[in-house]
Amino acid sequence: MVHEALHYLLPKKNGIYIDGTLGEGNHTLAILEATEGRCRVIGLDLDREAIRLAESNLRAYSDSVELFEASYADFDSVLRSLDIEKVSGILLDLGVSTLQLKGDGRGFSYEKDEPLDMRMSSRNPITAETIVNRYSESELARVIFELGDEKRFARRISRHIVRRRPLLTTGDLVSAVRNALPPEEIRKRRRHFATRVFQAIRIEVNKEIDTLERSLVRMPDYIKDGGRLVVISFHSLEDRAVKNKFREMKDSELKILTKKPVVPSERELISNPRSRSAKLRAAERIARG
Repeated sequence: MVHEALHYLLPKKNGIYIDGTLGEGNHTLAILEATEGRCRVIGLDLDREAIRLAESNLRAYSDSVELFEASYADFDSVLRSLDIEKVSGILLDLGVSTLQLKGDGRGFSYEKDEPLDMRMSSRNPITAETIVNRYSESELARVIFELGDEKRFARRISRHIVRRRPLLTTGDLVSAVRNALPPEEIRKRRRHFATRVFQAIRIEVNKEIDTLERSLVRMPDYIKDGGRLVVISFHSLEDRAVKNKFREMKDSELKILTKKPVVPSERELISNPRSRSAKLRAAERIARG
């Protein structure tokens, strides 16, 4: 949703912007191309490999970009280190990146048999293996139910996980989920039967919802009057968190620009099927009296 993100993020062609989820630098590159390099972009990502690739992809605009190995939750610390008080806009593109899904040894994908990791930062002491092997059955059921939206089978899946401990690889986890679900349930699901469980554990490992909520409430203080905050989410819990935080700050700090979330166009769905669950919400910083 690059076109839609730029539409809401860039009412002006200059200023300082934060790309809080840098990845390989695609959004940052789009921002710089749209502004003909006249703006400055601060890119943040926890993934060291992503930053290395972004540096290469953004080489043509190296004078306009500063990249940091940091969570978007630490955006304020990064700004202080650069002696920047306010920016013109902040963009967040949430969820796991293609690089992380396809990268070897990360444990994000059910399509490979790899160590149960799922950390977006190697500095995180908690891995997926920690959760599946140390959480109680009831704690696992809560995570799978709440973060994976696995309403009917959360308890059943958690029971099978506990019975099969220790689980050391993604293949072990896929096998546990397969044995927990009735065969007819597996056959009728449109997505892979382990998708919800992997999603739930990944979100728990990285504390993604908590990080998002804590960050959103602080961001308006660092955005100039008329500046924009744009968030693309891929999960109902993420979208709900964005919607609720925007509403809490409505009229006092933010003007909501998207009454309903913006969703991908049919053309994008054809070229990028992974975008099917994407939802974009945007808000503008209200002028302070």
